[in-house]
Amino acid sequence: MGSGNRFNSPDCIRGAVGKIRRMKMGSAYTGTLPPGCVLCEKGAKMVLLVTGRCARRCGYCPLSAQKKGKDVFFANERRIRGVGEAIEEAGLMDALGTGVTGGDPLIAVQRTADSIRALKKRFGDGHHVHLYTSTTDRDRIDRVARAGLDEIRFHPPVGLWARLDGTAFAGALRLSKRRGMTAGFEVPAIPGRAKGLSALVRSADALGADFVNLNELEFSETNWRALRGMGFDVKDDVSSAVAGSEELAMGVLRSGASVPLHYCSSAFKDGVQLRRRIARRARNVRRPHEVLTHDGTLLKGVVETADPEGVAGMLIMDFDVPPRLLCIDREKGRLEVAPWVLEELAPGLTLDSYIVEEYPTADRLEVERTPLRRR
Repeated sequence: MGSGNRFNSPDCIRGAVGKIRRMKMGSAYTGTLPPGCVLCEKGAKMVLLVTGRCARRCGYCPLSAQKKGKDVFFANERRIRGVGEAIEEAGLMDALGTGVTGGDPLIAVQRTADSIRALKKRFGDGHHVHLYTSTTDRDRIDRVARAGLDEIRFHPPVGLWARLDGTAFAGALRLSKRRGMTAGFEVPAIPGRAKGLSALVRSADALGADFVNLNELEFSETNWRALRGMGFDVKDDVSSAVAGSEELAMGVLRSGASVPLHYCSSAFKDGVQLRRRIARRARNVRRPHEVLTHDGTLLKGVVETADPEGVAGMLIMDFDVPPRLLCIDREKGRLEVAPWVLEELAPGLTLDSYIVEEYPTADRLEVERTPLRRR
């Protein structure tokens, strides 16, 4: 039942509330942040998607087309085949904890329990694990509790927000707390649903929930038609967040509820959590020919060539480039060169050359590409 680490004490959640504490990028909270959110804010949690499958059909679900409804397994941005690769990914980013997500992780309860148990075995009980679910099945909750789950976040459907007392979600929350887990609710702040959201908060308070997390509703590639159909629009030209979601959430935080509340903005997820998480990974995966930027991305020089081995040999022999500042990327069919070296040599080369900025993620997503001038 739970791991028993210091994060599990209810006293670290429920306490003096009321004052709104501001965070970066518009996020805010009252009382004390849930332990999982503390580590996410530091970028110290691995994101473990154990399945994209879910029994619910929430129109606002932002999960990508690559994952939504599919039985796939991801550790951060890396598609994996088993928990051993998840442990490797956690090590690459020096993870202090893991957020288990989906879909709904309790749909794949065996995979989820095995993952929690393996992470605890490898990194110790201090490796904090939280989980999101819409499932209220007692046996499944018991299984992840026995595996060592520290924190559980229930996601009741919108239709139950106004009448949560007496539902299976109320029973699931009480059960989770008896099993030694920190337990609360996490839902999107949906404009037009103020009464239901306020009722959910009151119910959470009465049930003894440790927290209620309110996420800013946002458009994605898979939900934008549904959100448009509900009459929603983006709040400005540079954001994917839904207009009115932030105002609703902050109004709830000002309501004076006793249960700790946390509003997480769309910008915070991308500009703080993601940025800090990839920076942790970058420090461990950066190679000698790559430069770590302030944003946690990696800069490198790239020479596009059908013969990367031959070009590498030429740079070593004719220009005295140290081999450690070169890397042949066979998967992408190119030669990578330290950016400061390629900037100096590019004018004398007849090949297309670039300075490339990439995320330090497993997929090495390219952010920007700048051509270097040839003579």
